[in-house]
Formats: sequence, C-alpha cells, structure tokens
Amino acid sequence: MPSATLSPTLHRFNHCTACGLSDPGRVRRANEDHFLIDPVLGLIAIADGMGGHADGALASETALQRIAATVSAACAATPRASAGPITAGDPDATVHDDALDAIRTLLDALDQANATLYALNTREPGALERGMGTTVTGLWQPPASDLLVAFQVGDSRLYRYRDGALLQLSRDQTLYQQALDFGNIDRLPPRNVLLQALGPLPAVAPVVETHPWAPGDRYLLCSDGLYGEVPHHEIEAVLAAVSVDTLEVACRRLVELALDAGGKDNVTAVVACYDNEAAGGI
Repeated sequence: MPSATLSPTLHRFNHCTACGLSDPGRVRRANEDHFLIDPVLGLIAIADGMGGHADGALASETALQRIAATVSAACAATPRASAGPITAGDPDATVHDDALDAIRTLLDALDQANATLYALNTREPGALERGMGTTVTGLWQPPASDLLVAFQVGDSRLYRYRDGALLQLSRDQTLYQQALDFGNIDRLPPRNVLLQALGPLPAVAPVVETHPWAPGDRYLLCSDGLYGEVPHHEIEAVLAAVSVDTLEVACRRLVELALDAGGKDNVTAVVACYDNEAAGGI
C-alpha cells in the first residue's frame, strides 16, 4: 500500500534494497505526498498530490494504488520465460520485446490512474476547480527481467548517483523548465506551475524510458519539497555516503536537510541502493 510514513523501513528486492521517508514539513498541516515500495512487483514510486490536503492526499494515494493494481495484473498475465519467444496472443510474432511490453504496461497503468482521478474530479463538485491531481515518478523492474524502466508525470524527480556524480534522470514537466528549454530566461514563470499531472485533464502524455543500471548505483526518487529546498551538492553528498546499511539514516538526513532549509512543502525521499556484487535487476 502507498505510504506517507514518518518511520523509514527497509525493503529488499533482488540485488537492491530500498527505503522511503515522508514528512509534512514545517508549514503544511497535512501530507499530500505518498510513496510505494513493492518488492513483489519490483515497483518503486512517489506521488505529490495537489488540490488541498484532503484532495491531494486522496489523489496521490489513489494514483499509486491504481498503478500498482495495473502492474500487478500485467505481471499475473505475463507468460514466464519457459513459454518461449513467441509473444502471447500473437501467433505471427517472432520476437518478444520485454522493454516494449514494460513500457506499454506502464503507459496503461498511468492512463488508468489518470482516468480514475479524472472521474473523481468530474463527479465531485468543485474538484476540478480545486485542481485535484498528483505528480508521479517511479521505477519498475518487471519480474524475471533485467530491465529498469522509469516513468514520470509532473515534477517529482528521479536521480542516479554513479561514479561520484549525481545525475538528474527525469525532466521537470513545468512552465519554468519549458521556459529554460526555449531560452526565455528574462521573465521566468514560477517554478511550481505544472504542465501536466494525473487527474485534472482527461489525458496525459507520460515519459516512460529504460535506463541501464550498474552495481553500486543509488537511485533517489523525491518530491519538490526536497530538491526545491536542498542544493544539488548537498543531496549528492548524502547519496555519496549511503550504503545498504545506512539507507534509513540517509532518508532521515535528506528529510532533515529539507526541514532545516525551511520545510515549506511536504517532503518525500525514497532511496534504492544496489549491492556492489549485484548483476541483475532492481
């Protein structure tokens, strides 16, 4: 189940251990963030809700539940490797593309999550005006696969620490980032104006892409309550020092840095640490 916990818990995947922590911050009364860590599905995701504390919390939790349900159904329906290279349901297929199947599954999961939230918006009076919705960013490693597939709608971020450097793998879907991309730096819009989110509109255009991983990689999924408050180099320093044995400490430290910087927003950090001897999936 999605979580907005104040107590980090370790979750063991194949060759990977993940831990998450979420905090309402020093200004907000409630936490609209949720995160999901599911070793059975190989799924890690965070969601940053919007639309007021009740609507935002409902949106982020519902989105993660819907994504997990769709991924779970796809995993249950996927034939095992012993079924051979022929794609199920397509007798003319000769090549089974695991990456394409995973991308299709996540696109379907995000579409269904968006449809669920949009239906709630159109059914509840005033929900659309309040802008109930949520960002979502995640990583999925399908069962019995070496693939690592990232997905995103909105501005929650995905980072990877490797070889001494922290790299932002995601790209903020905001008016601010769009202005930077177009070189319009004289009159930049506010940083938090989203171009899209799950819920407010009947359709979304998610980003879904595969990433190669290596033993020793550390991945960070976080809401803007972290990266909006804490400089890149400070986040990098925490990820540089983290190991499987110190994951809980690292999650607490990241949240503490955001709180010490003002804690103006909910803050969520999920860290996944690959074993140095690993040679497989998440």
